[in-house]
Amino acid sequence: MRALVLAALAASLCLVGPGGTFAEEAFVTNQLSEDLMVVDLTTSRSVVTIPIGGKPAGVAVSADGRFAYVTSPEAKAVTVVDAAARQVAARIVVGGGPLGIAVAPDGRTVYVADWYAAAVRVIDTASRSVTASIAVGTSPSGLAVTPDGKLLLSADRDDDSVSVVDTAMRQRRAMINVGTRPFGVTIDADGTRAYTANVGSDDVSVIDIAEAREIGRVPVGMRPYAVALTAGRGFVTDQYGGTVSVFDLASLKPIKRITVGDYPEGIAVTADGKRIIVACWESNTLNIIDASELKVIGEIKTGDGPRAFGAFLRRTE
Repeated sequence: MRALVLAALAASLCLVGPGGTFAEEAFVTNQLSEDLMVVDLTTSRSVVTIPIGGKPAGVAVSADGRFAYVTSPEAKAVTVVDAAARQVAARIVVGGGPLGIAVAPDGRTVYVADWYAAAVRVIDTASRSVTASIAVGTSPSGLAVTPDGKLLLSADRDDDSVSVVDTAMRQRRAMINVGTRPFGVTIDADGTRAYTANVGSDDVSVIDIAEAREIGRVPVGMRPYAVALTAGRGFVTDQYGGTVSVFDLASLKPIKRITVGDYPEGIAVTADGKRIIVACWESNTLNIIDASELKVIGEIKTGDGPRAFGAFLRRTE
């Protein structure tokens, strides 16, 4: 029976693109086992486990799929992983407490939230060195870049705000008040709206990016961590609730709460928009949700303490 379930799940995750079939991989940071696990979502199996160290937390895969960038708060470093070769390519010391991480759409720049310094470190991917530091709010956590690469948003947890950074000028140009203790931040495909998971107020703030203001709030489960968007809906990991809250992006009305593993944290959408991948920290699993049917359709074992905080999926041809 288990083999049949895995076969059905594998078939459901075999995606079709303009050039034929392609697959996806999940690059999962396992904080307690201090490694990065690469999971083939087509076969629902681990491909390789790469030692990282320093309690890895944040992860961001470049748009071209060539590299995965991993933050290690205890090592005060970012590890660069060659995604195809499945090996560490470099380690960059950034200092402080690196947590959230995002890669510019063109892959030339990586942004790292320094939890302790109220700053975002800027890494040049060609030289693999820190080239600038941008002042933001207190305890920056989640980061996201607009699709055109012109703006960077930082969820500043202990300031209850989101910083809007001009990436060309490398300076903050706006600060937006949101809910209590924002953590994950996600920008929609058009680059018009952003969504923050507010850990302290158990809701999601909706931001109009052009106007630099909050335009709505959505109640969700206990201790929301991060947000994913697909098919006109928002999906939010509720750490203490062991659920994923679903809401309508147009009306901002709650739709459903889906029970997943214990302490869900990282969340991402597959390239076809049909599946939601959820990292459950205490269950040591990835849960897979059908975005249309709004139910869990599979589970994959991970290492110890998966966080996968960031853009952790990679498309492979």
